[in-house]
Parts: sequence; C-alpha cells; structure tokens
Amino acid sequence: MQVRHDVNESALVRKITWKIVPFVFILYVISYLDRANIGYAALQMNKELALSSEAFGFVSGIFFIGYFLFEVPSNIMLNRYGARIWIARILLTWGVVAVASGFVQTPNQLYVLRFFLGVAEAGFFPGIIVYLTHWFRAKELATTVALFTSAIPVSYIIGAPFSTWIMDNVNWLGWSGWRWMLVLEGVPAVVGGVLCFLYLTDKPKDAKWLKPEERAWLENELENDRKSRPASQHLPLLKTLRNPRVLYLSFIYFVYQCGSLGVGYWMPQIIKNFSASLSHTEVGLIAMIPYIFATIIMVLWSRSSDKRSERRLHSAIPLALAALAMLGAGLVSNPYLSITMVSFTLAGLYAFKSPFWALPTLFLTRETAAVSIAIINSIGNLGGFVGPFLIGYIKGRGNSTTTGLLFLAVLLAISFFMTFLIKIAEHRQEHKDLKAKSAGPESARM
Repeated sequence: MQVRHDVNESALVRKITWKIVPFVFILYVISYLDRANIGYAALQMNKELALSSEAFGFVSGIFFIGYFLFEVPSNIMLNRYGARIWIARILLTWGVVAVASGFVQTPNQLYVLRFFLGVAEAGFFPGIIVYLTHWFRAKELATTVALFTSAIPVSYIIGAPFSTWIMDNVNWLGWSGWRWMLVLEGVPAVVGGVLCFLYLTDKPKDAKWLKPEERAWLENELENDRKSRPASQHLPLLKTLRNPRVLYLSFIYFVYQCGSLGVGYWMPQIIKNFSASLSHTEVGLIAMIPYIFATIIMVLWSRSSDKRSERRLHSAIPLALAALAMLGAGLVSNPYLSITMVSFTLAGLYAFKSPFWALPTLFLTRETAAVSIAIINSIGNLGGFVGPFLIGYIKGRGNSTTTGLLFLAVLLAISFFMTFLIKIAEHRQEHKDLKAKSAGPESARM
C-alpha cells in the first residue's frame, strides 16, 4: 500500500486518541465504580445485612470468580461479533446487575449478584486493550493504555467522595444510603452500553470520521507494525493456555491483583479505623489522596516506558516500590504516615499496569493476544478474590488488617522478582544466541 506523505502523523494520532480514549476512559471509570463501590457500601451495609469480616471479604472476592470463568469465552465472542456490539452488551448486562444489587435483602442474594456482576463484566478490560491495538502502534500503546487504565484510580477519586456523599445524604423512600449508591451508580453502565453501540468504530477501515488518506496511512502503519515483530506467534486457544510465557505473566498478575484489590476494597474501613468520629463523606475525601498521587505517577511512568521502548523493568520497579510501601503501611500506626505509605503503594501498583499489558503484544499476534490477555487477566483476577478474602479472614480471626498487609507485601516482592527475572532470562538467551552465531555453523550443530 502506498503511503500518503501529506498525512500529519502526530496530528492524526492526536485525533484518534481524542476520538477513542476519553470515551473508553469514561466506560472504565463506570466499570470500576460499579465493582469497587462495595468497599464504601460496607460502611453501612455490613451492619444492615449482618456481614462478618470473612463474609465481606467473600462478597468482595466472588465477583472475580464469575469474571475468571467467563473472561476467555467473552473475548472469543468479542472477536466474533466485534468490539462495538460486544462491549455494548457487557455494559448493558452489568448495569442491570449493578442496579439489582441495591435491592438485596440477605447475604446470599448479595453473593449471587456479585458473582453475576463478574460474569457480566468479564471480557471488558482485555476487550478494550485488544480494541486499542486496532488503532495504535506498539510505540504508542503503553501511554495509550495508561490513559485508559488511569480510569481505575480516577474512579476512586470520583467514587470515594461521590459514593460516601450519597450514603450520607440520599435516603429517599426510607431506603438506606448504600442501596441508593449501588442503584444510582449502576444506571450509567446501561446508558454507556447504548452510547457504545452508537459511537464506537470497530476498525480504521470503518471509520467515516477519518479522511480516506488518513485511513490508508493508519492501516498501512498498523500492518507494518505487525510485520515488524518477528517473534510474534499465532497460537490456538489450547496452546495459548499452555504457553509458558502466558502462564508466567498470569501468575505475576495474580499476585499483583492480590495486593491491589486487597488494599482497594478494604481502604474505606482502614481509614475509618483512624478515628471513629470520621463521617462517611470524610472517609471518601481522605481516600481520594492516594489515588490522585497514583494517577499522576502512573501516566508519567508509562510515558517513560514508551519513550525508552522498555517494558520489563518498567513493570518490575513499581512492584518493588509497592512491596516496600505496603510493608511500611503495615508497620506504621500514625494516620498521616499510613496514608503516605498507602499512596506510594498505589502509585507502584498502578504504574505497573500499562508497561505490563504491553508485554503480551511483543510476542503474540493481535488475534492470539486477545485470548492471551483474557487468560492473563482472568487468572490474574483470581487474586481479586484471594486478596480481599485473605484480609477479611485474618481480621475475622481477631487480628488487625496489618497482618494481611504484611503478607500481601511479601507476595508483591515475589512478583517483583518474577518480573525482573523475565529480563534476566531473555538477556541470557540473547547472549547464547549471539555466541552461537559468532561461533559459526559448527558450534550451532553441537
């Protein structure tokens, strides 16, 4: 395909970014708001439904069981029907389930709906990641993913004060504030599903908002980008499931999610323990601080990863920071030091995400990456069950959340070494390959 030289590359990339990223960013904010607001609901809900610490840990985590079971099938459907239709379906179904959660009367009903919320949302995150690869080259991917995934801390920045304000101030029809919070925050997902179907474009060739020469240039660039990856493989589903690299990355992400979601779901209750006099709204305002800091660090770190075209160290170093900071959070008792340590913990955890999600695209084709990212995300998200449940179990046995935080810090240290060793192993292999080439064909046959 002949490339048109009258296309302004930087202007076109900005145009695509502004067309796609803000929209999927808003969708991801809605997504995380609906899955994480259970942590704020717990400030009222646990007492009303008589949930113990172990039961709340189970409520927080069972979402990820449903997510795990349906993640890969959901992404297979996304490949079949296209991102626009399937992501719209995901939004609509999870919105309905999220709203229904506000009507529960027993713990068992809440368990069932949280499970089905995971089923409904399964496939959304990896589906968006794959969707972005249809529009952005590898050299732009980490920053683009960072802009998208910064919706996670932003959802807490928005959700913390908004959710707790609803709980303190909205009691219409005699309903508790936590019920109205779940209902009101579930409605935007339904609206987002309709808008997704009307707004998103599956691939550049279908984009009427691009000029013909822009479409041609972009398709040519994406094709050249794909061909420039000599190590890429196309693997069927079963081989992808058995691929050692995919499983290795899955375990790293599993450990990461234990720490990230263990902190995220329990943070409102950790902050509430600073002082019994704190209102729910004040808890929400304090919870904003770590996420504002984490968002800034996340974007800056991802830009560094793109600028240097380096992914592995940019994935490993934040995990080391998160492990050390979480260790500090578990050891200090001063509220100001605790919030500082939690802020550095979340900064490390969120800075890890974007460089990490660029790793599978380095050795797999786009088609295989859709399944591999789904596998990594689904297996990894089981850590979203283990982390919150572990802290709830430890707390329910008469210990404070400190013991749980210390254990999660150890897990994050393990994930750091595993991520760091990916690079060491590859350097050794590259060294062996170079040595074999320099020794000539005779040594290669030995």
